[in-house]
Amino acid sequence: MTAVNQTISIDYYSDVLCIWAYIAQARVDEIKKQFGDQVEINYRVCKVFADIDYKMQTNWKAKGGYEGFAEHLHEVAGPYDHIELHKDIWLKTRPASSIPAHLIIKAVQKIAPEKCLPITIALREAFFREARDIADSDVLEQILEEVGVPVDEVNALICSGQAHALLEADMREKDLQNTAGSPTYVLNDGRQKLYGNVGYGVIEANIKELLRSPHIGVASWC
Repeated sequence: MTAVNQTISIDYYSDVLCIWAYIAQARVDEIKKQFGDQVEINYRVCKVFADIDYKMQTNWKAKGGYEGFAEHLHEVAGPYDHIELHKDIWLKTRPASSIPAHLIIKAVQKIAPEKCLPITIALREAFFREARDIADSDVLEQILEEVGVPVDEVNALICSGQAHALLEADMREKDLQNTAGSPTYVLNDGRQKLYGNVGYGVIEANIKELLRSPHIGVASWC
């Protein structure tokens, strides 16, 4: 079958404090490296760690709380050489919520779209590698300055409520697409969803199939 010259779009949902999204960043990078302009990635956020104390009380209270969660993350990270976890995350450094960082991401996406991915990566590495509290406004401003994004412009969008509206738009789309959580790749106008720790080979196969299909959006018989 002859490949068709076209571009496909992927809605990519993640929470900045999700270790699986931290791991998956290398796969997102590889998508851009291998497919270039053939794939457009729409970066969206989702609220997995919006209320972390509640998450610890409901999901991890019987499994050691913050200490048990921290131990679990280090076990998860063990097989992956491309990521690094600081020993203090969730032990000494405990962000209250991922929402402040998500507001930063949405504001940056509005004023400087080319900085959206760099700020997202910087926020993740600030927490996971450096154990910085990315719910703290001073820390967030420091990271903005490090990435080269105007702090005043970002704060203006947050203070005006525009960043909150953009965050809500992502949540609305997440619900409309019945997206499970972080990370999730949504392809083919919502017909294909890849959720969680999905290997790059699976992602690549889905993209290649869509790119070679002459009729995007039409159900396949096989």
